[in-house]
Amino acid sequence: MKDFSLKTLDATALLQAYAEGRVDPLDVTRAHLDEINRQDGALNAYSALSGSALPEAAAQSQARRSGASLGALSGVPIIVKDNLVARGMPAAWGNVELARRVAEQDEMPVAALRAAGAVILGKGNTPEFAVEGYTGNLRFGVTGHPLDPSLTPGGSSGGVVTAVASGMAVAGLATDGGGSIRRPAGYTGLWGLKPGIGTVSRGGGLPQVLLDLEVVGPITRSARDLALFHRVLTGQGATAPGTCRILAVGLLGDAPCDPVIRSRFDATVTQLRGLGHEVDVGALPVDLAPLNAVWSSIGEIGLAHLGRNDPAVLDCAAEKYRAMARAGAGASAVDLYEALTRIFALRETVRGLWGYDAVLMPTAAAMPWPADQAFPAQIDGQDVGPRGHAIYTGWVNAAGVPALAFPAAQAGEMPVGMQLIVDHGGEGWLLGVAAQLDAGQGK
Repeated sequence: MKDFSLKTLDATALLQAYAEGRVDPLDVTRAHLDEINRQDGALNAYSALSGSALPEAAAQSQARRSGASLGALSGVPIIVKDNLVARGMPAAWGNVELARRVAEQDEMPVAALRAAGAVILGKGNTPEFAVEGYTGNLRFGVTGHPLDPSLTPGGSSGGVVTAVASGMAVAGLATDGGGSIRRPAGYTGLWGLKPGIGTVSRGGGLPQVLLDLEVVGPITRSARDLALFHRVLTGQGATAPGTCRILAVGLLGDAPCDPVIRSRFDATVTQLRGLGHEVDVGALPVDLAPLNAVWSSIGEIGLAHLGRNDPAVLDCAAEKYRAMARAGAGASAVDLYEALTRIFALRETVRGLWGYDAVLMPTAAAMPWPADQAFPAQIDGQDVGPRGHAIYTGWVNAAGVPALAFPAAQAGEMPVGMQLIVDHGGEGWLLGVAAQLDAGQGK
């Protein structure tokens, strides 16, 4: 393993090394477990480790030696977010009660990766019920950023991104219900794909508290790995993007955005133009106020429903989530119908993406803040609320369309993420542009 950097090696390069006999899946898995033992005390990315990782890696090693048919991810060590169900471990969701329950089977996306030969190292920490933009909970504590553990890696997929960015996993599987793949990927210099609704099949998992807004997608170190994992999950590949017309939206009304992020946004516009794309800088042609007015009620109603059906889970939850559930229990069917009506209206407004091939936006409005705080109180000197840092992402989930998170070109500072949003069915196009961007950054 001395010829490999666990922090930079992507799955594609690792699979090539396996094929050439330069390294063995069992050795690679042991090295990752050693790295977890060395680093995770400070970072707290993992909420559970799998007891079957080494036997699974040994089986992949034996399959390679015997010439057996191999899956597309044979021997690749990965981490799975702890709101996804994987056999032999709890799907704790940051919750004390769920942490006691061990799953007997995989939910569908996890099963797809395991069937492709991926070795699941363990589960990635998440805020309770995955409804906040940082990563901490009563059961497992706070997850830190791999470059500075005193800062947050974002959320709710903070455990996954911290593990992948620090060398404790090669890639990860996560969820995005309001930006939970894209913002953390942006904070840690990684690539993430939020598929459109229904693109990645789900089933056999935890209850949904965010309606159909939450989807499953991969987090990786490279664009080519993103395409690899998406192909395993869906059977779909990248497509050639050609010359594209992109709307670049750096600000949403008078909402603040950190100057560092604004600077990297401008550099990304220049980068896309350098790749031959036509980029128009302008405003988002939709009023998000109707959605924002009902956004919090969606999670509240979802938690109330969860508590009614599984009261033991909510009984041991943090008080702030019990309060959310109480608020949701006080909502009426008419309130829920109003929220759904606004979501459906947004989906129709976004259809066709106003004649553009894609929309470019930052993944977040704030740089990482103290790890134990749920959100930054200020951005660029202005007071903001709980979703002030997350203004660029939730509407994409409500619209149900795909989005790519990618690292903006850096100049030595903390990573900054950008996202490209496309119309329904555009995942292959996004993966094609991702390949252009990755090559353009000299990787």
